[in-house]
Amino acid sequence: MTQAASNPFFSKYKTPFETPPFNKIKTEHYEPAFDEGIKQLAQEVETIAGNPQPATFKNTIEALEYSGKLLTKVSSAFYNVLSAESNDEMMEISERISPKLSESSNNIYLNEKLFARVKAVYEQKDKLHLSTEEAKLLEETYYAFSVRGANLSAEDKAKYRELSTELSKLTLKFDQNVLKDENRYELLLTSEDQLAGLPQGVIDAAALKAKEKGKTGWMFTLSAPSYVPFMRYADNRELRKELYLANMAVGNKGDEYDNKENIKNIVNTRLAIARLMGYNSFAEYTLKRRMAQKPEAVYELTDKLLAAYKPVAVNEYNAVQGFALGMEKKNFDIMPWDWSYYSEKLKDVKFNINDEMTRPYFELKQVQKGVFGLATQLYGITFKENKNIPVYHPDVNTYEVYDA
Repeated sequence: MTQAASNPFFSKYKTPFETPPFNKIKTEHYEPAFDEGIKQLAQEVETIAGNPQPATFKNTIEALEYSGKLLTKVSSAFYNVLSAESNDEMMEISERISPKLSESSNNIYLNEKLFARVKAVYEQKDKLHLSTEEAKLLEETYYAFSVRGANLSAEDKAKYRELSTELSKLTLKFDQNVLKDENRYELLLTSEDQLAGLPQGVIDAAALKAKEKGKTGWMFTLSAPSYVPFMRYADNRELRKELYLANMAVGNKGDEYDNKENIKNIVNTRLAIARLMGYNSFAEYTLKRRMAQKPEAVYELTDKLLAAYKPVAVNEYNAVQGFALGMEKKNFDIMPWDWSYYSEKLKDVKFNINDEMTRPYFELKQVQKGVFGLATQLYGITFKENKNIPVYHPDVNTYEVYDA
């Protein structure tokens, strides 16, 4: 059997609702499917751009919207798995694929013949009697070309292609540095005294984590389910400090995962793109079509929020600081690694409630029941679990959604 024949992406999914067959997809299937998807998209775009017929909504805008089905197919599966269950091999694939995807995108948006057709349709939009959805698609398609360099000179298009590819690489590198740096940190505790204050559920999870790593004791990491409860409940202040500083130092240790130079390059590359497009800053460039529209509006909002909330924050800080002094019977200033801990203690004293008391109400099945019930009340939709839909991890549950 050839690789193409055995690759699930190259045939129609024989699964409920044509969902990705994660039980058959292997890591080695992704990259060939990406390459073929990019190749097919390029051919489809060239066909649209070279169409000898006058440009219409159907043969240009709609055709472009429906192009690249294989690339969409593999991308949706790959990036969902990458974000939820990443590993070194998947990250290496993303590094190799990222510049190819950037080039593919640039080949579309910098295609002069294609943009001429899109522009021709856009300029007659008022005469086309489009539906609301079609008009929105036309507007967004034309805008996408505009902000990705379609109106630039040939020289500036080449510069944009270079900058956008570089930005894609830098952004990917930043994300991977953060992920790799977070994943390598482990705090292994070997004495029960170090667990003082922690709820039993948190202790059990830490023991299981250590066991999975082949170690004896209790392991804590920088992942939210481990980090957050430790900072909130652990009595050992020095350990809270150690974990907090480790979290704050992610991507900032001066080693192979350090992001300082990377951040500087991202900022400068964004600025270069913005100026190439005729804007003073990257903020101006990105805000043009957003609610704020301009940087001044963002600063105005943040200034209003600061004025409104700072007095409340100061009062809350003073309350937590005063409570901590009374609790410890000694003079000290609460530090960032103390905040969650003493805030939780104060909440428990003032309101006789803490997160452990409310935990049973937020157990997964309870949350699902509440969310699904609310959706039924508001929209008349119902949910039915379907265990026949393949998943990429045993913890994933799948549901069919029905309207009234």
